[in-house]
Amino acid sequence: MTQRRPLCKGKGLLTRYTVELVALAVWVGGLVVIVGAVIPAVFNSFGMEPGGRFLTRVFDGYNRLTAGAIVILVATAGWRIWNARRSSADSPADMMVTRPEVVLLSTMALVAGLIILWLGPWSVTLQEQAFATQGEEAKKAAYGVFFRTHTLVRSLYLLNCGLGIALMAVKIRDWIHSVKADR
Repeated sequence: MTQRRPLCKGKGLLTRYTVELVALAVWVGGLVVIVGAVIPAVFNSFGMEPGGRFLTRVFDGYNRLTAGAIVILVATAGWRIWNARRSSADSPADMMVTRPEVVLLSTMALVAGLIILWLGPWSVTLQEQAFATQGEEAKKAAYGVFFRTHTLVRSLYLLNCGLGIALMAVKIRDWIHSVKADR
């Protein structure tokens, strides 16, 4: 009878891969659900102003999950870097942090920080100003300013979604490579 080899070497490796992929799935999947299901349902049910306020809360929650995912992904990458440096020069492939992973994760964190800390709050302020504006011409102008900012924020969310999908592919490719190297 042939003895089976473990799929991955190293303590907690499967757990780390799982945690990283779950963090990315929450980040990417959360946005897909919001854009594909929640936004249309909200605007078809509540109307512009109540729907806009409700979605502001939805994105606040999503942003907290995104921040948590960033912490998890940066912490596991940091752990791999630390662990690879403390072991020998020929660290196992599963401990390496690849350049594409660093570039994608750094870009995603930067974009998320830009949205969460600056553009998102600014967009919400402009939204509330548009809701509070009286007079048709003034309201139209206020909505114009809001929608320009909102379009930028929406584009950055979609950019991060694409980057997240790319990071998932990189992580899965690296995992498959480390499994093949282990055999």
